[in-house]
Amino acid sequence: MQKRPLGNSALEVSAIGLGCMPLSSGYGPSDEAEALATLHRALDLGVNFLDTADLYGGGHNETLIGRAIAGRRDEAVLASKFGQVPQGDGTVRADGRPDYVTAACEASLTRLGVETIDLYYQHRVDPEVAIEETVGAMARLVEAGKVRALGLSEAGAETLRRAHATHPFSALQSEYSLWTRDPEPEILPACRELGISLVCFSPLGRGFLTGAVRRRDDLGENDYRRTIPRFEQANFDDNLAQLAVLEDLARAKGCSTAQIALSWLLARGGDILPIPGTRTRNHLEDNAAALDLVLSADECAALDGAFASGAASGARYRPANLAMVNR
Repeated sequence: MQKRPLGNSALEVSAIGLGCMPLSSGYGPSDEAEALATLHRALDLGVNFLDTADLYGGGHNETLIGRAIAGRRDEAVLASKFGQVPQGDGTVRADGRPDYVTAACEASLTRLGVETIDLYYQHRVDPEVAIEETVGAMARLVEAGKVRALGLSEAGAETLRRAHATHPFSALQSEYSLWTRDPEPEILPACRELGISLVCFSPLGRGFLTGAVRRRDDLGENDYRRTIPRFEQANFDDNLAQLAVLEDLARAKGCSTAQIALSWLLARGGDILPIPGTRTRNHLEDNAAALDLVLSADECAALDGAFASGAASGARYRPANLAMVNR
């Protein structure tokens, strides 16, 4: 397994990680036996960068990972997140209060069954709490040995700079893929200025770039993608023209569209760390095989043109959720 450094930390992680949310929530019912088998297979392959959050499955995801790594703790680099608190109306709110940071970390450590979380993120920036206050509490977790490295998720460039000035940060997590190139103008340059890795969630466009979903009706009734504007049928139809370019290249190279999309992302730089989510061993193995695929400069340029920034039809979140990102 190829390894890449995690920002300015002492940690090295697999060049492709595993987004674990789908093993518990978001895409309808999951098969727990297959979820555990997928986590074990990831470790067997050297996919050691496991990404979770206390939000996923109401804590179930962390508990699941804790079960999977029991006896194999030294094989995993664990990343978890705090700061999105479910509300009674189905929404979530950001919480960056120092006392909450401490309590959330203790709860995650218990669910994971570990003494230390390798990478701890603030899941969303709380506009009511100065980032320096939140980071101060996160830094105290590092001093106490409960956390090794710090990260932010979906934060803006200036917030990242303020956070990093308070305590060194190692990672910023944001959505980045052929389909979502939002980090390129400001986020990615800020990360590189500070020596911070960009951890890319949904690098396969929430499954769109795999070609497995051709229409909205392919999504299960409880699939959260039904709430995303890009998966509304009118937008979906527009976006399929982009997908055809990816499928043509995959056929020419004898690989999957997922491998093309991941290879393109990996080629953006050694500080890029995609964490595709999956619920099965087959998809995990297919994603990991992207490390063996090399795209030429011309192929990358063709993909850049077909998936130009802003070319996707539809927003990646509803307005309420969009208001929580890049702030």
